[in-house]
Amino acid sequence: MKVLVTGGLGFIGSETVIALYKNGHEPVIVDNLSNSKIEVLDNIEKVSGKRPTFYKVDCCDYEGFKKVFEKEGKMDAVIHFAGLKAVGESTKKPVEYYTNNLLSSLVLVRLMKEFGMKNIIFSSSATVYGVPERVPLVETDPVGHATNPYGETKIMIERILQDAAKADSSLNVCLLRYFNPIGADPSGLLGEDPNGIPNNIMPYISQVAAGKLKTLHVFGNDYPTPDGTGVRDYIHVVDLAEGHVAALKKLATNPGVVIYNLGTGKGTSVFELIAAFEKATGIKIPYVIDPRRPGDVAENYANADKAFEELGWKAKLNVEDACRDSYRFQTTTASK
Repeated sequence: MKVLVTGGLGFIGSETVIALYKNGHEPVIVDNLSNSKIEVLDNIEKVSGKRPTFYKVDCCDYEGFKKVFEKEGKMDAVIHFAGLKAVGESTKKPVEYYTNNLLSSLVLVRLMKEFGMKNIIFSSSATVYGVPERVPLVETDPVGHATNPYGETKIMIERILQDAAKADSSLNVCLLRYFNPIGADPSGLLGEDPNGIPNNIMPYISQVAAGKLKTLHVFGNDYPTPDGTGVRDYIHVVDLAEGHVAALKKLATNPGVVIYNLGTGKGTSVFELIAAFEKATGIKIPYVIDPRRPGDVAENYANADKAFEELGWKAKLNVEDACRDSYRFQTTTASK
């Protein structure tokens, strides 16, 4: 398939481009470089041996984005990663998050309709479940209110896509609800390299290990969890990327709307993640305890049985693998 990948130079997008190449697909990347770097394009080529077509375009820019559709002709599917994604930042900049994430998705859906594209995979999130009534979470659990504006944008975009599919029975929509992606490409050339201070825990730990930051900040040790720190389902980005390839195969069967959790099915606390990193790398991680962050929940992990049963997909790599790969990327490729 020829696959449009919005946000394709980002952390998950770039690894998914590698997985698409490995599985014989042809990716076309659109990215505005707001939280990614053009050097990623070179590194995709080094890892895959192929250089994807790339357009520096903001998905909110209808006219600019339309030119991509006009130039590329028939594309079989889109994987929609583009969007602002920091939970904490979204509580401080809600209007920016709603504007960017909703508008970019609406422009994309409009262009899909204009150009007859019938398949979309949406990069959703476990945040759509809000504060879980129970764990592990299953796809039929209620989606009501997220605990932060970032999560609310994911809920709204899911609804927009589901309504679009109701109005057009030929539209196929796959909502992939990710849990917590970590790790990096085993080559050390692709990974999570945020601009400025990282919002996510793994690049933060890696930067502390590499000496770029002094101390890890652990947000809250008074949660109702075994060790008091937040519990999350950390999934290796390589496994996550393969989940998108499996979802593409599913869309080829014209399933309408399908929803899958992509996670390991196992919760790991922040302290357990630190211990896994120290074991994988032999480096001690100094940390301090800070107050809880607004928008965070105590515990969140997946039941991913449906993805295994219907897509034949399950996570193969573990947290230590992810720690090792993250540190390799941090010390070889990430911004010095």
